[in-house]
Amino acid sequence: MPNRRSTLALALAGLAAPSLARAQGAAGWRPSRPVRLIVPAAPGGSNDIVGRILAEPAGQILGQPVVIDNRAGAGSVIGSEAAARAPADGHTLLINSSLATVPAMVLRMPYNTLTDFEGVAVVGFSPHLLVVNPRVEARTAQEFVALLRANPGRFNYASAGIGSGPHIGGLLFMSRMTVQAETVHYRGGGPGVAAMVAGEAHFGTPTMASSIGQVRAGALRALAVLSEERSPALPDVPSAPQAGLPGVVHEEFFPIVAPKGTPPEAIAALGAAFRQAIGQSAARLNETTGVTPRAGFETSAQVMALVRDGVESYTRILRAAGVQPE
Repeated sequence: MPNRRSTLALALAGLAAPSLARAQGAAGWRPSRPVRLIVPAAPGGSNDIVGRILAEPAGQILGQPVVIDNRAGAGSVIGSEAAARAPADGHTLLINSSLATVPAMVLRMPYNTLTDFEGVAVVGFSPHLLVVNPRVEARTAQEFVALLRANPGRFNYASAGIGSGPHIGGLLFMSRMTVQAETVHYRGGGPGVAAMVAGEAHFGTPTMASSIGQVRAGALRALAVLSEERSPALPDVPSAPQAGLPGVVHEEFFPIVAPKGTPPEAIAALGAAFRQAIGQSAARLNETTGVTPRAGFETSAQVMALVRDGVESYTRILRAAGVQPE
């Protein structure tokens, strides 16, 4: 598909060029031991998959391994707090697509999302999906909405934890479609997807990264991509407007951050390395996870501005849906 290849080529060029320039300028700092990349969820979720795709090339660029450290629990709060409290020496990072959603859901946060981190990079953006277990008797989103309305409280949906993207996606779907279902929280996106495949949960709004393999294999039925347009990664699945789900648009992004106070030279070197790794992995990220890299996040301030905008946007969406932090 020419359009898709040109989009990925532009993303790769926009990411790699500034990365190479910064790598030269930040040559004075290099990690002295393995870099820990905290994933605040169980293995198999979107952050875990994306983090593992980037770990090897980023480690090669940095000259030290990038080691995934899964810290699941409390809708990503446990792992994020561990990252915020880690020594600010450049050897601990966090990848968390729920970083901007949690403050809208959790009343007493043990860390401050906007002041306890330094931005490193943004891997890319990916829409969530509306999926059901294949045994659910609905082949379209409209059939599924009708099924939920006819059976209030009979069905449940899989959340990846309080404040996670799949949790917010489910709340947004139910609010906009005026349907009811029971929320079941799992310890991350991977366990939530596994529960839907097993039939333990009937439906969910998982990230494309964590569920695209199961959709392609027929283990889950995708009823909609929760974006304004179809995704090249799942071209046969209708977008939210095409599926009759107006306003149910839910896209996640993957920020990589470091503890506040990490030296600027370390942030510059880490950012350069990860942007270069993202550029090298752009095609693989899009093909295997539906994550599309975008240029425009070359500085720490730009990364944190995106997180701040996300906090404000998710808070606005949830308050409009009548959801208050707990």
